[in-house]
Amino acid sequence: MNNWKNLITEALDKRGETWGDVVACTLTEDELSREFEDGFGRPEGERFTVWTAKFVYYPSPAADYVGEEWCDSVPRNPEP
Repeated sequence: MNNWKNLITEALDKRGETWGDVVACTLTEDELSREFEDGFGRPEGERFTVWTAKFVYYPSPAADYVGEEWCDSVPRNPEP
């Protein structure tokens, strides 16, 4: 079992960011902490978007295919 708070924290850490860098999140604290099975199967975690000044975080679209859930990110302002 896991929750989005843990998975997002891992993704923030990989980008050198923390929850202090978050400017907006579509999930409440309760939704972030709600546990779900993140292994193979069907996606169970709530859909979300998290914004920092530099990145946008979201559930990986591959999760719908493989059923394993993790947090992915892209630059908020991509450079050409």
